[in-house]
Amino acid sequence: MERLRPQVIRWRLAGADRPQQLRSLTVLRSAVEPIAAGLAAKFATAEQCAELTECAIGMVANSRGHQLEAYLVHDVAFHRVILTASGNEMFARLGDVVTEVLAGRTHHEVMFEDPDPAAVTLHVQVAEAVREGDAVRAETLTREITVGALQELDILAP
Repeated sequence: MERLRPQVIRWRLAGADRPQQLRSLTVLRSAVEPIAAGLAAKFATAEQCAELTECAIGMVANSRGHQLEAYLVHDVAFHRVILTASGNEMFARLGDVVTEVLAGRTHHEVMFEDPDPAAVTLHVQVAEAVREGDAVRAETLTREITVGALQELDILAP
């Protein structure tokens, strides 16, 4: 568990094994976040649904014009809401890990200058699926997001 501490992740992302660290953590995300999104569709409160929608709108608003830091704020919040709204306290505890992965991608330039428009749209669709209580769709769309993140790593951090 020591390797999942935010300080350790930050330290490893600053080192030579950054691509491997990002890949390992993104694979972890791809295993957990789709399930968390499906659970969020079942258990999210009205407030969590509203917060998720606000985060997705913020991502859209900051997805063009090289606003990666502003985009990151909304992206991190979006994924934290998904993990928390799942109702699973272990998933919720992974919020710090996901935060470090997303921040690491941005701060170490393992992101395109503007986020992939398709990925931004997927986040909006996940928020809709959660709000509608469609667990299968929320899980499927979130899986697409994490697969896309892995594909970006193949391009940007081979």
